[in-house]
Amino acid sequence: MAGTVRPVTPLAVLTDIEGTTTAIAFVKDRLFPFAAAALDGFLAARRDDPAVAGILDEVRAAAPGQDPMAALRGWMAADAKVTPLKALQGLIWRQGYADGRLRGHLWPDVASCLRAWHAAGTTLAVYSSGSVEAQRDLFGRSEAGDLTPLFQGFFDTRVGAKRDAASYRAIAAALGLPAAAILFLSDVAEELDAAQAAGMLTCQLVRPEDGTQSAGRHPEARDFPAVARRFGLPAA
Repeated sequence: MAGTVRPVTPLAVLTDIEGTTTAIAFVKDRLFPFAAAALDGFLAARRDDPAVAGILDEVRAAAPGQDPMAALRGWMAADAKVTPLKALQGLIWRQGYADGRLRGHLWPDVASCLRAWHAAGTTLAVYSSGSVEAQRDLFGRSEAGDLTPLFQGFFDTRVGAKRDAASYRAIAAALGLPAAAILFLSDVAEELDAAQAAGMLTCQLVRPEDGTQSAGRHPEARDFPAVARRFGLPAA
C-alpha cells in the first residue's frame, strides 16, 4: 500500500504552489480574475516595454496568424500552461502586489515549516506552472512576510512541463543534488508520477479544504507538519 514505508530524510524539498502551499481558490478566484480584468489596461499602458513586447512576440510565435489578445484570452479561458501567458500574468500580478491590491496566500502551516527546514540546512525550491517572477512575488509579498530568502531556486515551465520526468531531472541538476535526495510536494498525482520517474521522493498534499483526491500511489500528508513527521524533517 502506498505510504507504508517511511522514506529517507531528504536533503532538499521542492514544492508546488497551487493546492500545496496555497489555496486553489486564491489562484482560481483571485489571481486569474485579477489578471483577466487588468489585461487590456496593462497592455495599453505597457505594450512598448521591452519585457511586454518580448512576451507578445512569444504569443505571436505560439499562435501564428491569431490576434495576440485573442490568443491570450483563449489561453486564459482554458487555463493553458503556456509560458508567455504565465509570464504576462506574472507581470500583471507584480503590479497588484506592489500597490497592495494582492497579498500571497499561504496555508497557516506552511511558513513556519519552511523556516524550520531552511534553518536546519534543508535546500528549498519551488516548481510551479506560474512564472518564476510570479512565484517570487507570491512568496515575497505573502501573508507571512517575505519568504524568498528561504529558497535556493525557483523553476517554471521554462525548465519543462510539470508532467515530464525530464523537467525534474533538470531541476535536480540545477540544484546540484541527486534526484533521490529531493522530496517533491504537490497535490497533483501526475506531477508526482513524473518526479518519481526522475528518481525523486514524493508526497501528495491532500488538503480537505482544497478538495484534493488521494491518488493512492504516493505517500500522503494533509499539511506541512505531517510532511515533516513523515520524512524526518524538523517540526516547526
